[in-house]
Amino acid sequence: MLRASSFALVALAALVAFAPAFAQDIRGLEVCTAEKAMDRRTSCLQSNVEFLHQALEKQKRDLQLKLDAASREAAAQKAELAALQAELAKLRQALGDLRKSKPDNKTDKK
Repeated sequence: MLRASSFALVALAALVAFAPAFAQDIRGLEVCTAEKAMDRRTSCLQSNVEFLHQALEKQKRDLQLKLDAASREAAAQKAELAALQAELAKLRQALGDLRKSKPDNKTDKK
């Protein structure tokens, strides 16, 4: 039984290891392998590095904007929650005062 499960794990690992890897196309990247001259290939690779760096910086800025907006929203929700909790405490206090000041109707009926 143990041998069958270990064989299955080895077979699965072999399938994963020999599965073809698919490249992900990124718009804006140049195919540098077509260049024969080393200076042109180096320039192409540097251009790709700069492009990727700019794309990462843009993603970083966009993510930071989203995080800032979420932080502001969370702060607003916390303030609203605190206001609602204070209002609820006042209403509970008022309800308790009403119950204390209202005479008991059951004793009046006797």
